[in-house]
Amino acid sequence: MPDYTPYQRKIIDRYYKNFDAIQFQRLSELATELYLAEGKKLERLWAQTGELLRKLEIPETQVAAILAKRDPTALVSIMKSLENKG
Repeated sequence: MPDYTPYQRKIIDRYYKNFDAIQFQRLSELATELYLAEGKKLERLWAQTGELLRKLEIPETQVAAILAKRDPTALVSIMKSLENKG
């Protein structure tokens, strides 16, 4: 493991301390972009959404269902459940 300065170590620690909040924020941004996107960008955004849901440890069955529907409102319902859990 590389040696980090105390300043760098604090930055890294804060990132991992707030990892869930950072990922939740990214998920909300993706939901907004999904409503507005079209064409190839829409496909790319759904792929990113799937990856992010897996990082947030959403059960694979739910991830597969959301990606199959490709409905941003289903994504919003997942976000609400995450928000209530946290």
